[in-house]
Amino acid sequence: MFAEGYAAAAAKARLYAKGRMKSGQMNRTEAAYRDHLEAEKRSGRVLAFWFEHIKLKIADNACGYTPDFMVMRSDGVIELHEVKGSLRIFQEDAKVKAKVCADMYPFPVKVVWPRKKKDGGGWEEMQY
Repeated sequence: MFAEGYAAAAAKARLYAKGRMKSGQMNRTEAAYRDHLEAEKRSGRVLAFWFEHIKLKIADNACGYTPDFMVMRSDGVIELHEVKGSLRIFQEDAKVKAKVCADMYPFPVKVVWPRKKKDGGGWEEMQY
């Protein structure tokens, strides 16, 4: 039983990033999503996007939320996209921040993560 618990914990630990990137610096998953957004821009479905462009205040005690990408769709709607390596590592505090942001501000908030290659690749998303 102990070995199974340890193995599960070790497997989950491999999902997490090895450390925080400097502000304004993308990890591999964010860079792959940027490439996806570039393709969406070339196709005309996205007009523009920005990486870590804004910080939104979500509580009086200086709690803020900086989405990974701010995306302007071709219809002019601005969305906030949070990029995760897997939905399994979307922590509770990040879920709360995304939900509060979606409730407080007039922006749809989407959490995106890569779909497994064996399932066709691309991106999965969940909207708040």
